Amino acid sequence: WVSGHKAMGLVPDIFGEEVLQKLRGSMALGHVRYSTTGSSLLVNAQPFKVQYAGRSFAIAHNGNLVNAKAIREDLEKQGSIFQTTTDSEVVLHLAARSMNEGIEQALVHTMERIKGAYAMAILTEDMLIALRDPYGFRPLCLGRLDSGYVVASETCALDLVEAEYVREVEPGEILIISEAGLKSIKAGKAPRKAHCIFELIYFARPDSSIFGQNVYLFRKRQGELLAKEFLSRADLVMPFPDSGNYAAIGYAQASGVPLEMGVIRNHYVGRTFIQPSQSMRDFGVKVKLNPVRDLLKGRRVLIIEDSIIRGTTARTRIKTLRKIGAKEVHMLVSCPPHRFPCHYGIDFSSRGELIAASKSVEEIRDFIGLDSLGYLGIDNLVKATDIARGDLCLACFDGKYPVPIDESFHKYCLEKRAGHEI
Repeated sequence: WVSGHKAMGLVPDIFGEEVLQKLRGSMALGHVRYSTTGSSLLVNAQPFKVQYAGRSFAIAHNGNLVNAKAIREDLEKQGSIFQTTTDSEVVLHLAARSMNEGIEQALVHTMERIKGAYAMAILTEDMLIALRDPYGFRPLCLGRLDSGYVVASETCALDLVEAEYVREVEPGEILIISEAGLKSIKAGKAPRKAHCIFELIYFARPDSSIFGQNVYLFRKRQGELLAKEFLSRADLVMPFPDSGNYAAIGYAQASGVPLEMGVIRNHYVGRTFIQPSQSMRDFGVKVKLNPVRDLLKGRRVLIIEDSIIRGTTARTRIKTLRKIGAKEVHMLVSCPPHRFPCHYGIDFSSRGELIAASKSVEEIRDFIGLDSLGYLGIDNLVKATDIARGDLCLACFDGKYPVPIDESFHKYCLEKRAGHEI
């Protein structure tokens, strides 16, 4: 049987030696959840396990299924009982219903039903399976170990376990890893690729390569292209660590404005954007970064930021710089304004969460408290990737969604159906 352990918190705190001793076997599946559908609760923590017809398997999912609500309603009418309020659980029920045809065919049928973004790993008693949506929204890669294989969302994970990078799991592919070796099944087709640009801008670690791109070099190119769009007479350029670091390096090298680390990061605080509530984000902002007062006082400061989503984080930080006596505070953002919500796995699923959906650049500048504000143009953003524009999902900037969306589907809609009103 597939067994496991789940808890809320950081990985090192949860998986102590006592827990690890109980997790025995030659295969394993792990997941660190970033909530996009369903609240941040233990019941929604992955991997999910199921027992069906004498077999057991577990699933981990990165992404968001845009038709999960409709599928869930249909399955409930047929007698399925759901234990969580996430979109991912529908995959378990769909696969289980076709399991009499074998796991391979069950997953092919499942991929025919689900729509949206998914990079998934499935663990059975005798195989590890990786699958990716036909558009390739989310990254997923394959690595080789001396004694087997590993799949991961980012290549940095392969480096940490000293695995050799083999290739990306292809869009629309089901990749089966077993004692017999590797087996690839092409299960889904799409009219185009739609790699999420925000993975490159923000989510991926800089020491990873995704979609064929080195993340560090991509972000550095963003900064270089910002310098071509916007000249500055600032005394210094600085990032808000860590996500703005690499674009700031590129900007400084291309513009000649000296690079300084004007704020110091508290590394015991996580990434504020991905905190599930605004109150937690506000608290995180206050304790995460501390300015170097003597460096910034009386200086004209240019900040390079990776993105502005809600604007509250930037506003709090700029107030702090004003208080310590910065003469001028300017900001350049290494992507265009986010004007449209994401329905494919990034946690801004409504326009109301996006400051650029209701405010102009000048109004955002005034709200945050800046002397000037500029954004990298979308053409230069695409240029920084070396990926064809038609192979990228830019929906959060241009509102052109590659997969049709259900406007009634939102983060907490399955809570309401399950009776867990938020």
